[in-house]
Amino acid sequence: MTENEIFILEDDLTTRAMLKVVLEKAGYQPVFFADGEALIAKSRHASPACILLDLCLPGRSGLDVLGRLTDRTCPAPILMVSGQGDIPTAVHALRIGAADFVEKPFSPADLVARIESAGAGQPVHSAGPLDHFKQSRGLTRRECEVLDHLIAGSSSKAIARKLGISPRTIEDHRARILQKAGVKTTAQLSIMALKDRTAAFGRRTVH
Repeated sequence: MTENEIFILEDDLTTRAMLKVVLEKAGYQPVFFADGEALIAKSRHASPACILLDLCLPGRSGLDVLGRLTDRTCPAPILMVSGQGDIPTAVHALRIGAADFVEKPFSPADLVARIESAGAGQPVHSAGPLDHFKQSRGLTRRECEVLDHLIAGSSSKAIARKLGISPRTIEDHRARILQKAGVKTTAQLSIMALKDRTAAFGRRTVH
């Protein structure tokens, strides 16, 4: 493993320049790739400290590259980065092998903290983290049901129809779940609920 290298698949030149400054200041060596195939080929012979994949790319998407890397059992933690990611996309990325899902815009300190956390070897994308989250946050049975539907991307009205209760009641449950989790949005909640070390993630905020 190359301890300080971070492989980055990002096509936006402004974001590339920002990442270069932020990561070098944090002691990392960013290595940029023009396309997913080049990154995949390089990863066959080198294992960086971390890999950053932009979700929306020309040609092969970041999720496609993530799938290829995890199929090859790439040992480096992989972070998906996106300014357009919705909840189902974030959940899917975590389940197929991403160590984290970072929403743009993000603060430099937050990104570095995510990279360091991923490098600590936090396991994700299993059935266990969600069950652990429900238990550790003291969710009621109904709140657990609502959480499952929220993570699936269902709206409050759709959840209300499925559970046979009012949308207002769903919103009340959602508010209590967010309060117990210590986050402000459903997107943050969904990502947190699928991570194994919820306490570590809870100290950070998705911007």
